[in-house]
Amino acid sequence: MPTEVIQVGATSVRFLVEGSESNGSVAVFEVFIPANANIPAPHSHDGYEETIYGLAGTSTWTVEGNATEVRVGDAICIPRGAVHAFDNRGELDAKALAVVTPGILGPDFFREAGAVLADAGGGPPDFGRLGEVMRRHGLTPAPKPVSP
Repeated sequence: MPTEVIQVGATSVRFLVEGSESNGSVAVFEVFIPANANIPAPHSHDGYEETIYGLAGTSTWTVEGNATEVRVGDAICIPRGAVHAFDNRGELDAKALAVVTPGILGPDFFREAGAVLADAGGGPPDFGRLGEVMRRHGLTPAPKPVSP
């Protein structure tokens, strides 16, 4: 059965297991992160942990200000409430497996966030609207750093 690939700006996701298929215990999806992609949406979530496992290339996951490179076979657990973001600083595309427990994050978040980014036509997105989508799906946008 083919599965939907959801475009979210430069990245894409493909769900392998939705929460509804696991009685809410887990959601599992692949995240494709193209080379040199910068994903400017640091956030946290209080309702679930997120574990990232490297499938291809190298992605960088910054959790509470600490950057960790996730290569093939590496894993990192992002605890509830931890502010985090990710990017791909390399020349090769990267792919990671994301495991969300419990499985309360679903494809609708990515579809809605993708629509906000698509509406921006490659320019800066409507951050207010993006924040509304994030909050509706249990993510908390991180405050922007204060410039000195």
